[in-house]
Amino acid sequence: MKYMVMVEASQADYEAMNGRAPEHGPAWSEEDMRAMFAFMEEVNDDLARSGELVDANGLAEPARTRLVGVDDNGDTVITDDPYGKDDVLIAGYWVLDCESPERVTEIAARIARCPVPEGTPDRPVVVRPVPDAADGV
Repeated sequence: MKYMVMVEASQADYEAMNGRAPEHGPAWSEEDMRAMFAFMEEVNDDLARSGELVDANGLAEPARTRLVGVDDNGDTVITDDPYGKDDVLIAGYWVLDCESPERVTEIAARIARCPVPEGTPDRPVVVRPVPDAADGV
């Protein structure tokens, strides 16, 4: 079964990772960033070796988000940077092919232990099944 495993962050979290302390948390140092990247690289390498990794990527900060919709007249409506500093969005994801919900939960628990500076907001790792045609919707 395929699963999407997602980590979340706010614009304030991205600013903290760029060395600017948010109102409620620490600024990240270069050492903090290196530790996070090394941890994520190790997770990705392990998942690739096990054959469970389908895809993985980090996403740009929320300030670079664009919403595209349609108004009541059928016209396209584009909103750049629609989120506030504290709105939490997907910051990165993995698509994994795992044998069981228990296995993907084990992986998510490992990801949740990513090193971060003390005082960084604690965000859960989100796991969602990706059904295929045989599973139904």
